[in-house]
Amino acid sequence: MLALEALNVSKTYVNHKALDNVSIQVEEGSIFGLLGPNGAGKTTLIRIINQISVMDEGKIILNGNPIKPSDTAKIGYLPEERGLYKKMKVGEQAVYLARLKGISRADAIRELKKWFEKFEIGTWWNKKVEELSKGMQQKVQFIATVMHKPKLLIFDEPFSGFDPINVNLLKQEIINLRDEGATIVFSTHNMASVEELCDNITLINNSKVILSGEIGEIKNRYKPNIFKVEYKPQKPLELKAGLFEIIAKGSKGGIETANIRLLNGSKPNDLINAITPVSEILAFNEIMPSINDIFIQEVNKGR
Repeated sequence: MLALEALNVSKTYVNHKALDNVSIQVEEGSIFGLLGPNGAGKTTLIRIINQISVMDEGKIILNGNPIKPSDTAKIGYLPEERGLYKKMKVGEQAVYLARLKGISRADAIRELKKWFEKFEIGTWWNKKVEELSKGMQQKVQFIATVMHKPKLLIFDEPFSGFDPINVNLLKQEIINLRDEGATIVFSTHNMASVEELCDNITLINNSKVILSGEIGEIKNRYKPNIFKVEYKPQKPLELKAGLFEIIAKGSKGGIETANIRLLNGSKPNDLINAITPVSEILAFNEIMPSINDIFIQEVNKGR
């Protein structure tokens, strides 16, 4: 079942086309990556879904129905631009944000105390926001975004400003929220996190969708058909031209490695059968592109 759909959404600001007929589909209970270079239109789409901006054309469908103003209460939104009141105390600020989501003061304090301990910021409850580091402030905003347990969570650059330890903490919480039934959309430039967390992605460039699909399927689509082979040679390796192409080769301590492309419909077993009569194969792995590689390749096409 689809939790969220954007159908043929377009948006123009004065002379700038921010979104041009953009569509996305987000499965319920999944983690969805909305990707693109700066200025591609990601944040514009996120703001439209949150009804902060109004689209010129298109539809936003939430749980099978056209989205309406009251639906924003069902969405947890962490914007890229953080916005805490610097002079307020941290606990007071978090309770205030929870009350805006309809949570009673007593329930808010009880839940917040749990989250503050989990995120190791319990001692900051009575400190002013301005005394917190950027990362600490982001933890507070993340907590405020998720504590009312919305079914749809939208994070815009959630890992920005975090050190590696806190990035891992945040990743685990995103996975926990997904496992508890939330649907998560996040926009990030951290391609390693996309590959680690996302089920599906959409890549926007120059206001248009240029790539969309399931992570594994996309990587399969872009794989270069190259295998890295590590072997101990017994005789010189000679491969049949037209079926195999050696891209790179190296040798160390009597062990050779070669990156070999399969050509003209040849299969991995054909390569194994060509190598084994003259060498002992020690390792055989297909080289797969990273999402970062695919991102760069596709964005560069549009330049």
